[in-house]
Amino acid sequence: MTASKTLAIQTALAGDWEGAIKINEQLLEENPHDIETMNRLAFAWSSIGNIKKARLVYQQVLDIDEHNPIATRNIKRLNGSDGKQYTSVAPLSFTNLFIEEPGRTKVVDLINLADKKTLTMLRSGEKVELQTKRMKIFVISQQKHFIGMLPDDLGKRLIKLIEAGNLYETFIKSSQENKVVIFIRETKRVSKFKNQPSFITLEKTKFTFKTIRDEDNEPAGHLDQEN
Repeated sequence: MTASKTLAIQTALAGDWEGAIKINEQLLEENPHDIETMNRLAFAWSSIGNIKKARLVYQQVLDIDEHNPIATRNIKRLNGSDGKQYTSVAPLSFTNLFIEEPGRTKVVDLINLADKKTLTMLRSGEKVELQTKRMKIFVISQQKHFIGMLPDDLGKRLIKLIEAGNLYETFIKSSQENKVVIFIRETKRVSKFKNQPSFITLEKTKFTFKTIRDEDNEPAGHLDQEN
């Protein structure tokens, strides 16, 4: 991989979409039929809200490779659920998106990350999904691509809360070549855990919550002080 291509990927991972557009356009001047560069360019255009240009570049990819999965998938994504063809959409708004609330939100570094190509397609503010499997929580894109996993201790805690009925929404906060940070927000707390936060910081408290455990003899919201 050339230094310019590496820079193009790093720029996209940092969320510098204007910079990514400039670098990828320069690469295409050298090689107009570089499909990977064209896909990166189209994604950058879509990330700043210019759907018309994004769709045009994806179509150019399909003119070269009619079965290209990235271009095919993203053209479908750029079409609204009502089937209309949109020429532009507003860029992602980050206003109030990442405001932290003690006990209700958490910033998490993912582990066991996907390949770099998948990470390159992520953008800050993109909504993702939490998926439970084999007592672990996987983070999945809206296109159903694996992104990474929650650390085991947090995953096990959230699994019990989710199974009880708690609901969460999750967004990409930042994405770099070897690091993906997500933002999780509790959106619903069941009455059983009404006094129990979803997230605790052990450095700031000496309490653990027994209600997470499978102990039928403990009342909801009971605190067990650590020694």
